[in-house]
Amino acid sequence: MANGAMANTSSTRREVAFKLKSNISDVVKKFQSIIRVIASMSDLQLHIEDNQVVMDNGILQLTLSIPGGAIVGIRYGGIDNLLELNNPDLNGGFWDLNWGEPGNPGTTGTFDVLNGTSFQVIVENEEQLEVSFTRPWDPSLPVDHAPLNIDKRFILLRGSSGFYSYAIYEHSKEMPAFNLYETRIAFMLKIDKFHYMAIADNRQRFMPLPDDRLPGRGEQLAYKEAVLLVDPIEPEFKGEVDDKYQYSCENKDNRVHGWICFDPPVGFWQISPSNEFRTGGPTKQDLTSHVNPTTLAMFVSAHYGGEDLSLQFESGEPWKKVFGPVFIYLNSVSDGNKALSLWDNAKEQMGVEVQSWPYEFPKSEDFPRSDQRGTLNGRLLVYDRYISKQPLPAIGAYVGLALPGENGSWQRESKGYQFWTKVDEEGYFGIKNIRTGDYNLYAWVPGFIGDYHYDASITITSGCEIDMGVLVHEPPRDGPTLWEIGIPDRSAAEFFIPEPNPKYVNRLYLNHPDRFRQYGLWERYADLYPDADLVYTVGESDFRKDWFFAHVNRKTGDGTYQATTWQIKFQLEKLYEGGIYKMRLALASATRSELEVRINDAQVNPPQFSSGLIGKDNAIARHGIHGLCYLFNVEIPSAQLIQGDNTIFLTQTRNTSPFHGIMYDYIRLEAPPFSGS
Repeated sequence: MANGAMANTSSTRREVAFKLKSNISDVVKKFQSIIRVIASMSDLQLHIEDNQVVMDNGILQLTLSIPGGAIVGIRYGGIDNLLELNNPDLNGGFWDLNWGEPGNPGTTGTFDVLNGTSFQVIVENEEQLEVSFTRPWDPSLPVDHAPLNIDKRFILLRGSSGFYSYAIYEHSKEMPAFNLYETRIAFMLKIDKFHYMAIADNRQRFMPLPDDRLPGRGEQLAYKEAVLLVDPIEPEFKGEVDDKYQYSCENKDNRVHGWICFDPPVGFWQISPSNEFRTGGPTKQDLTSHVNPTTLAMFVSAHYGGEDLSLQFESGEPWKKVFGPVFIYLNSVSDGNKALSLWDNAKEQMGVEVQSWPYEFPKSEDFPRSDQRGTLNGRLLVYDRYISKQPLPAIGAYVGLALPGENGSWQRESKGYQFWTKVDEEGYFGIKNIRTGDYNLYAWVPGFIGDYHYDASITITSGCEIDMGVLVHEPPRDGPTLWEIGIPDRSAAEFFIPEPNPKYVNRLYLNHPDRFRQYGLWERYADLYPDADLVYTVGESDFRKDWFFAHVNRKTGDGTYQATTWQIKFQLEKLYEGGIYKMRLALASATRSELEVRINDAQVNPPQFSSGLIGKDNAIARHGIHGLCYLFNVEIPSAQLIQGDNTIFLTQTRNTSPFHGIMYDYIRLEAPPFSGS
């Protein structure tokens, strides 16, 4: 178990945690194996009643409503139902979406629990059960029904300690325009059973109760999701902030998460073996598990991206997409003192599921098997003549296929499928199991600004093996580097992240690599710079200590906010008269912001550069350390600079909210091209 995971537990819980042995993972595997052997002797059973269907494989029972397809029961491990059915709002397990009509402002629309109108058994044999709940679109349906054809599927296999779910959404030529903001599958687990949440080795802990967030016990902070626990049922949580966004995760890391019950020792895990059906690429962030206890499989959302990541359909626009399958894995162990080992077992099962992708057993024709997909290989190099005379392997690069678009469009793409991988140390990459269709190839390389875009269409066909040969990414560059601030990695994590206000702490993130996930860090800027703004002196300052992670407004005593202007001071030993200097501004996030750049005169208007109003990713408020990335290239004529001392002024002008701000990824000033030749 990771350091800090038990930082806020009671003494009884500490005793449980520290009884773990080094071989407990083997104990879980043996126990699970015994269960599966016994279950393999049992027949799969399908019981259909008037208003529900029960799928049973001897390990678990899954109960679904008819014809809606809501998940109303999961019996496993001595617990009659792992799901909570007594919440005032959302109960059990369900697919849902949030949508709006064209012109609807923002990303909050109509909530639609995707209740089916008909039920069908797709497969019923000795090895597999698969059932379907469909809802064809009908203009006469209630107004809260999105204009989509919906087919929800559930699969139970012999000997499997869990079940699979996937759904096919279709927008046909007969359907009106609409915007799809979010869709997911959600599980509300038993409140009195599941108290320990795990997302990663170093992100797991006992969690507060949902009642702790209610008025009287909890105090809402700057937005409804963030609550200060002032009188929690269990005193150990007093003074902590609970906020579901503190448990967000990037798609590339969002493979398994869930909850552990200690009595009896049972684990509930959501496993996503592939990201092909998620939106926004590998670095898109989204929710995982959080207080309630809730476990989510997010497929589409505007989180950390805003409206740019919603699916906007024209009237009659044909579209179809398969979300999932995801695997709901259940595990248990006989000894409650070894309950925390269920996390390690869940990670091992995640590896099994990843190796099994794409699954062979889903019976929808819309989910292609491995032999119906294609493969693409190649090698990516990166060439920057001011770093090396020869192209270098693009170490650490992400290479992916997404729908055809512009340079970098993959991070906003939401309607199609995406397939990503990382190159090896020599720059070679291979992408397997690609769905058929037309794609562009995209890439980005940590340590270099900009995106690679192979814009010629790449057509994937069944069984194809495409060799792209050697590809070379030439990142934006005009002249030699005079100075730079930060690391071009699409994140602000390398900059100075302050300690949280002691009144607003999540103890999990004390002394944690993800210290940026603490609530209220944006307000620490005013504490550090109460009167004057940040000044960074090239050659003297250290961006790890002297560059605040977010360019935010300063909170004043009367509850308003002031725009802030940061300064970069630097010296030019030689001025290349008549030349054009180039400033590269890579942003890791922007929320309703406007960045203005001025050279050696903080008051001059118009500014040398203005970004215009950009960004709706809300990453500052949601502890994201990055949202959508931007790259701006600012030309600075030599006439605006002087030999000797110079100052660049960076002003974020929007100041009606504490969350109007940007995060920088990397800043570089280049001399004119001829100066380095």
